[in-house]
Amino acid sequence: MSDWNDKVKRLLKSELVRRGISNSDLANMLEQIGIEETKSSIDSKISRGTFSASFFLQCLTVIGCEKIEIEEYENQLSIAAEPQVDYNLKK
Repeated sequence: MSDWNDKVKRLLKSELVRRGISNSDLANMLEQIGIEETKSSIDSKISRGTFSASFFLQCLTVIGCEKIEIEEYENQLSIAAEPQVDYNLKK
């Protein structure tokens, strides 16, 4: 499970670094949309890598991230139960 936590933590941290946004800046940006988080609570969530999908999307939204790239996982991390299906993706 921690591999997934590390993955999401790295995704969020890398998007913040790309934009030069500190956790303190993020707290201020979240406050502007009515989300009350302190720098300390953000530090804690990101260092653990355990936060809700809602928090993740709120962060990406306020920093202006409209798209993230998730590299492909190694074969052992693939979900074998899902059949190979062609999906219709909206562009």
